[in-house]
Amino acid sequence: MKKPIAEFIGTFTLVFLGCGAAVIAGADGMTGVGLTGISLAFGLALIGMAYGIGPVSGCHINPAVTLGAVVAGRMPPGEAPAYILAQIAGGVVGAFTLMLIATGQGAGYDLAINGLGQNGWGPGYLGEYSLVAALIFEIVATFLFLVVILGATGPSAPQGFAGLAIGLALVVIHLVGIKVTGVSVNPARSIGPALFVGGTALAQLWLFIIAPVIGAVAAGFLFKSGVLEPEAR
Repeated sequence: MKKPIAEFIGTFTLVFLGCGAAVIAGADGMTGVGLTGISLAFGLALIGMAYGIGPVSGCHINPAVTLGAVVAGRMPPGEAPAYILAQIAGGVVGAFTLMLIATGQGAGYDLAINGLGQNGWGPGYLGEYSLVAALIFEIVATFLFLVVILGATGPSAPQGFAGLAIGLALVVIHLVGIKVTGVSVNPARSIGPALFVGGTALAQLWLFIIAPVIGAVAAGFLFKSGVLEPEAR
């Protein structure tokens, strides 16, 4: 149970702190941390967990990463279900904990208005990008994220720097994509907030499950085929 417990804690941390930066610390750069601060919160949370639980479970904290690792041959398929269930549970509990804290502000917070950092697209959501734009961004961003993850954790990669490289990649992805979808690249990160916010967030959740899986599996196939594996010396 060590690995699923580690994945639960890691995903809880990512959702609680990353989404918490958006909900509690604020997206307004004049009075809050702004989009850059939110991007850093997600990336730094991942870096911290990479070194905190990485030695236990590999710190996937993302069902798409787990599936990509399986496809790439980096993880036994039989371990994946426990990882994914733990990640989803961590995301749900992280979002629930954030909601409990946010509602403590009283009249200053309304779940229907302020949300929980849920993902989305279209009219009324951040940059109001289209479904097609959201789909393309999530597939491409997850693919690139998995390329960094699988490359940085490969046998030929420099030791001890994987967590830093992966976390910084997540920061850059957020800097580019927050206005597009709020950035998922992680079904567990999307499921948690959507379950409690409901409405449009829940109706649009399918994209933030399907698109990251497509991007991750594509990256996994490239590593499995040897296209992105370094030549043996």
